Amino acid sequence: MNVITAKTAGFCFGVERAMKILYDRIEQNDFPLYTYGPIIHNETVVKELEEKGVGVLESAEDIAALTEGTVVIRTHGVGPEICGIIESNGLKLVDATCPFVKKIHHIVSEKAAEGYRILIAGDPAHPEVRGIVGWCGNARVDVVGTVEAIEDLDASDDEKICFVSQTTFNAKKFKELVEVCEKKSYTCYVVDTICNATNERQEEARDIASKADVMIVIGGRNSSNTRKLYEICSESCKDTYFVQTLEDFTFRRNGLARTVGITAGASTPNNIIKEVQNYVRRFWTDA
Repeated sequence: MNVITAKTAGFCFGVERAMKILYDRIEQNDFPLYTYGPIIHNETVVKELEEKGVGVLESAEDIAALTEGTVVIRTHGVGPEICGIIESNGLKLVDATCPFVKKIHHIVSEKAAEGYRILIAGDPAHPEVRGIVGWCGNARVDVVGTVEAIEDLDASDDEKICFVSQTTFNAKKFKELVEVCEKKSYTCYVVDTICNATNERQEEARDIASKADVMIVIGGRNSSNTRKLYEICSESCKDTYFVQTLEDFTFRRNGLARTVGITAGASTPNNIIKEVQNYVRRFWTDA
């Protein structure tokens, strides 16, 4: 069997940076220690961190209830109101927001102050998007994910629009949305804020899936970028599987499968990727 593992699979720069920041705090014994939301969308990693004493705060109310400790902001970032609650409660704030997400915060904050309406391509429920919305000030904000949403946009002809994207949004889909947006008569300021790592990961996944009989996508169940990889791979390879760890394997190899592709989301540790890769190479038997 031929097994192709994506070179871009696994931790991206932002995740590696956030993990280093958090582990530095653990080594410094900076407890009580919390992250605002899971540091990454990987249940295995979060469980290991909990065993080390790292708590997870899920809401502003959770933060407000604390009287001491250090709160690490995860890669997705937060709006200014969350930072304000942390600081007003006398807690220590450690910002591990991905620099690429920070860039979006600066863009929308600046353009909102200039009178632009803000369009964000992404999932309105995703923590990164909620954080970006928080930096838009008093500007009108729309989170869109489909061509229909752009077509139905209630905007005047002379309205100025700033169009950005969630860093892990599907690059092909963002291009489609931009093309529709630019056909409108209003002024449209577009910034492609999908990070290079996401673009490269998606393109490599698409290429491998086009060659594979079976495609395996590894990542957390709540990981947006992993779901996007699964969608992309499913378009080219009908036998595409989404697994979080080796324990999720509940299928056997089809006897006709000769090439298996493997990719992984930005929150997937390298050891899990290797476990899956080794399993496929050595133990995945014919049905």
